[in-house]
Amino acid sequence: MGNKKHIKTDSYCYRRQQIRQQSRINIFFIIILVVYPLLLFQFGCRSATNYRVNADKAALKIIKQKQKQALGVSRTFNIERPSNILRRRLMMEQNLPYASEASLGADQLKPILYWPEKDYPQKKFSFDPNYCGPNFLLEEGKPLRLPLMEALQVGARNSFDYQTQKEDVFRTALDLNLEHDEFRHAFNGQVDSLFSSDLTGEKAVDGVETSGTFSLGKKLKSGAELTTSLAIDLANLLTMGGASSIGIVGDASLSIPLLRGAGKHIIAEPLKQAERNVVYSIYEFERFKKTFAVNIAKEYLAVLRQLDQVKNSEENYRRLIASARRVSRLSEAGRLPEIQVDQTLQDELRARNRWISASQSYKRSLDSFKNLLGLPPDAHIELDRAELEQLAASLNEAPAPGAQDKNKNENDLKKEKFSSIDELISLMQPDKKNAGPLEMNESLAIKLGLDNRLDLRITQGKVYDAQRAVIAKADALGAELTFLGTAEFGEGRSISSADLEDAKLRTDKGTYSALLSLDLPFERTAEQNAYRKSFISLERAVRDVQILEDDIKLDIRNTLGDLLESRESLQIQSMSVAVAQKRVNSINLFLEAGRAQIRDLLEAQEALLSAQNGLTAAIINYRMAELELQRDMGVLQIDEKGLWQEYTPKESDINTNNK
Repeated sequence: MGNKKHIKTDSYCYRRQQIRQQSRINIFFIIILVVYPLLLFQFGCRSATNYRVNADKAALKIIKQKQKQALGVSRTFNIERPSNILRRRLMMEQNLPYASEASLGADQLKPILYWPEKDYPQKKFSFDPNYCGPNFLLEEGKPLRLPLMEALQVGARNSFDYQTQKEDVFRTALDLNLEHDEFRHAFNGQVDSLFSSDLTGEKAVDGVETSGTFSLGKKLKSGAELTTSLAIDLANLLTMGGASSIGIVGDASLSIPLLRGAGKHIIAEPLKQAERNVVYSIYEFERFKKTFAVNIAKEYLAVLRQLDQVKNSEENYRRLIASARRVSRLSEAGRLPEIQVDQTLQDELRARNRWISASQSYKRSLDSFKNLLGLPPDAHIELDRAELEQLAASLNEAPAPGAQDKNKNENDLKKEKFSSIDELISLMQPDKKNAGPLEMNESLAIKLGLDNRLDLRITQGKVYDAQRAVIAKADALGAELTFLGTAEFGEGRSISSADLEDAKLRTDKGTYSALLSLDLPFERTAEQNAYRKSFISLERAVRDVQILEDDIKLDIRNTLGDLLESRESLQIQSMSVAVAQKRVNSINLFLEAGRAQIRDLLEAQEALLSAQNGLTAAIINYRMAELELQRDMGVLQIDEKGLWQEYTPKESDINTNNK
């Protein structure tokens, strides 16, 4: 009777144990079946779009912060090119030929197999009136008229070089984000399920082993690295009574460099350099914008200069045709010899050749300008000639540069007595009496250049980078002493140990170890050479500062000289045009009266053409010298649309210039 009662008790306990095991198994599998898909959905199934958007947010946040640090102001920044850029609109609306969809943009490409993002790049084609403006409305059959200020905006949106420079800034921001990631908390998780069947014994043994491992790591800027992990597993036999057991293992490790490679200045050096690289790239982009804007203005005015030469050549050609006809009539009347008719015809043919040559030069320069803006060379575009007329008007309204009181000088010469005829000639040196506002004192201009040139800041910053590199290379010469500590506690479970009791996470039953590793600096040849090369790099960085500083001074001195020369040339060419026009009118009258030869008229017309071209060149040269000086001094500001804001000298600076 007692034995039966004992047997019943054992059976009851066994059933309760099975129920508890089954409940534990069910709970574990519920956790796996619920949590695992959630984790898979949250982390394993994140779309490529999420990753791209997160990368954009991180990079743009960094760029905004570094813009504030480098420039004192945050500006709008985006590397996404709008779908309605002028290049594509011209190609589509003017029916220009193109080779493939790539000619229109990445968003027009046909997605290939396994393309990760269905709607990116977006194919949305929209018209942005806030950017394009009313002058960008394309009329069928008519070329697009492009004023200078709008050409600056077109270049900022369409130029390939401009886009590449923006992407370079974005790349450095992504590199910095990756360096930041080295010092963030690093989470890792992995879940495995293993089914096994052992048929080698008398009875088949089937089982399922499910395990999950989660770890957390952290690297400090001091060099210490801490890693912790927790592993939970369930071993369940599908045969032999269905025994099961849960295992749990925790471990932690700590690594601390004590000599070589220790210290924040060594560990965080890649992060610091990445931060400075972002600032450098922002400086480089700002410098590029200024250079790019000045280049656009230079090429724009050069095209208008070519167009003006076409006009002058055409007018000269018409005058020579009229002269040839007139001389032919006079010759038929017996008033001029036949040889003068031939001379006129020769000049007419030369004028035609010059007109055709000027027309082709204009077309080539216009195509080159389109290429600079990132527009198709075969696009129908014309520049606004009013820009040149307004520029000429603005310069002509100013007081005559270099003009002197001639009557006073002549009276002074008459009053004085000279011992030789050579002393009657008095050369008047150019001065700054009527100089423009940007013809400032040389030392002031150089100081502005040294204070504002962003490329000089980059070069100066690289000297500091080279100094830090010397420190890092010197640190690599020493001995390496590292402390490594580990701790492990708990027990794991597998199919072979599925019949054991559940494991417990007990720190008093763990395994602990500490290791001190010393690497003596017996062999440091590579490090020794790297250390010596770091000083060579430092010297080169210092020389680069000196070279660029001298180049800045040279550029500013040369540009100030160009301003003075262009101002004097402008005055001279203005008087030359007036004299040449007066000469043509006078010779025409003398020719009618028979008191001049046709050769005199031809030479006068040639002189007028040369003077007209020279005046246009002087106007453009003076304006370009103003822009180039602002660029060389680093004071020309360019906004995110590509438009410039010119530098206005202070009143005290202008007064200093005129002394």
